Amino acid sequence: MRPSPAEIVRTLVAGRLTGLVHLACWPGLHQVRHVTDPDGRVLLLVPVVSDLAAALRAAGDDRPLAVVLDVLDLPPAAGAPSLGRALVSGWVRQLDGDEARAAALDFAAVEPTGDLLDVGTRFRLFRFEVAEARWDRAGVLRRVDPEAYAEAEPDPLHPVEAVLLADLADHHADRMAGYLRQRLGLAAGPAEEAPRVERLDRYGMVVSFGRPGARQRARLPFGRPLAGHDELARLLYSLLYPRTSN
Repeated sequence: MRPSPAEIVRTLVAGRLTGLVHLACWPGLHQVRHVTDPDGRVLLLVPVVSDLAAALRAAGDDRPLAVVLDVLDLPPAAGAPSLGRALVSGWVRQLDGDEARAAALDFAAVEPTGDLLDVGTRFRLFRFEVAEARWDRAGVLRRVDPEAYAEAEPDPLHPVEAVLLADLADHHADRMAGYLRQRLGLAAGPAEEAPRVERLDRYGMVVSFGRPGARQRARLPFGRPLAGHDELARLLYSLLYPRTSN
């Protein structure tokens, strides 16, 4: 079991990673604060005084404006594999009144920034439904069906993945290495060859093992999708401390 392309794209554009916006027929890329609402629609929080706001005003005065949001994964540790890059596009419009207030609540559910209190004065909220979604990994570009994207859910572990991996490395490294050796059928070896977890998601973990400079990777599934951090903690405790978890 592993995340589908639609789930990976939803995870990448959820709002935890830096996004860049390209406006159709308008030069340049603009860094933007963004999230996705429960339906997968993209919300952009744009300062009124900014290059992006000026470009949106200039390009969108008299016609619908096509935009592309470009989000690159940031691996949780050096050497860990990347989830790749997500590109989603649609027709953007500014939100006002009740729509802006409802969208601000959706934004706050992902990123509770105080700047949302200034929507309508110092900031504007824009939104677009995803009409096209693509996933780029290792130079292979895949199209994702927009309906599949809308129905998918962001991975609940992605926002805390780096913290979870650091905790495993700092406090449970020996037990995790022993468990992974057993799971992978590896004999005991030098510490530098010990298997370690490089990525975590709701479906499983990506593990590296072998000699430095020639390490290999394997994916180990959990057996069922996890609902979040608490469920992962219980599962890992039962795996690493089986005698005390009964």
